[in-house]
Amino acid sequence: MDFKLVYSQIFIQLLLGLVSVIFAELVRDVYHLAGHYWKPLQSYHTLHHKAYRRDLSMTSLEMYKKAQWYNDVPEALVMVGSTALVAGLAQNYGMWLGCLYSLMFLIPAIARSQGLLLQTDLTHKPGDLVEIPSRWTVNRTYHWRHHFDQGNAYFCGYFTVVDKVLGTSLSLKGKVVAITGASGTLGQALIEELSLQGAKVVALTTTKDAQFKAGIEVLQWQLGAEADLMTRLKSVDILIVNHGVNVYGDRSPEAIQKSYEINTFSALKLAELFLSTVTESDHKAIKELWFNTSEAEVNPALSPLYELSKRTLGDLITLRRLDAPCIIRKLILGPFKSQLNPYGVMSARWVSWAIVALAKRDFRNIIVTINPITYIAFPIKEFFQSLYFRLFTSAHTQVK
Repeated sequence: MDFKLVYSQIFIQLLLGLVSVIFAELVRDVYHLAGHYWKPLQSYHTLHHKAYRRDLSMTSLEMYKKAQWYNDVPEALVMVGSTALVAGLAQNYGMWLGCLYSLMFLIPAIARSQGLLLQTDLTHKPGDLVEIPSRWTVNRTYHWRHHFDQGNAYFCGYFTVVDKVLGTSLSLKGKVVAITGASGTLGQALIEELSLQGAKVVALTTTKDAQFKAGIEVLQWQLGAEADLMTRLKSVDILIVNHGVNVYGDRSPEAIQKSYEINTFSALKLAELFLSTVTESDHKAIKELWFNTSEAEVNPALSPLYELSKRTLGDLITLRRLDAPCIIRKLILGPFKSQLNPYGVMSARWVSWAIVALAKRDFRNIIVTINPITYIAFPIKEFFQSLYFRLFTSAHTQVK
């Protein structure tokens, strides 16, 4: 017996089985999308949304059973039928794994429609949210957003790939988004782009008499007085920390102090203030913190103090991410034309569009640059630094 051939066939069958499972999940996501946009299914899918309160508890057992029978059971039947059809046409044993996988949804759905196996509905388990939304698979917090943040987003059932492709991994519609450095070139561009997405923008600026378009809420603040923003931050969904300074070649003590005070310490103060507002269960799902750290984290910026202060900020944010109560995104941006960098080669308007497009696809590290090295160097640096921090630090250390 040729064992190499046997092992090769087993591997191929397992690989085909994995493909069939992914296909089953794709069918589920397409059916879910149809439930929102295809009228024959809309009324049945609406039952699913009506079956849950904000804490994911049932509105009533009868409504829950009805939603299972008219939404979840048909969805699982379509999964079973589609995977069985593909497996039959392919005439391959491995492809039947997707059909068996789909039956694992059909049988519990039928049981739940009869009031049985209620605890198997894991993404709708009632109670407080304890995790931030996951990135590649759907957890309770991720799916909670589909019910109570924005119904026309967060469609995926298990793998989040479809949402990433469609740009529905984050909905900005109706979100209150505050931006520091709002009067700067990128700040103004982000305000325009976020407004187009339906966000309610709050411009935080230290510049007196800064001009903004009508309808934009403007708040003046001062470095060192970050705590004065606390009341407003409580009702902010997303805080974008975007302010900064570039002293170029100046290496005087005053330049060092200024660079770190603005680029590092002020940003960290605002971060901790905002994170302290994550006090409710749904805040874990909705609130986010974005930092413009720049690609100076991994590449020269021909401005040593800018590099040092931004790298320090980036490193500390990597550390803080490990225990953050909400999503933290980094904006790793290349040279765009602005007041800080008149020699930039990218337009701030395009950069802001790219930032939002990638955020909507749930990129936690949003890299926008013309430098190909950054796309390779930053993920490597971030992975190993995060691993190092995870291995050699702890969330609660007793000081003696």
